[in-house]
Amino acid sequence: MSEAVMTVDARGHKCPVPSLRLRKALEGREAGVRLTLLATDAMARIDVPFLMQDLGGRVVQIDETDGVLSITVETGAALTD
Repeated sequence: MSEAVMTVDARGHKCPVPSLRLRKALEGREAGVRLTLLATDAMARIDVPFLMQDLGGRVVQIDETDGVLSITVETGAALTD
């Protein structure tokens, strides 16, 4: 498994910004690449799994510390758009 190669910091932003930033960061990535999203909006806990399902990837882990969600995802296929 690959390590998280990038952190997408969306702390302080409300839905849908965290998911949009994550989607943009995932564009062009090969399958198996991991990224970690940092978000303070609790909706990211719901939105990101739906996003990853739509994109053919998966959520690897969700942690929360001091109100900050740390969501690690893994790409399932190269995203081109």
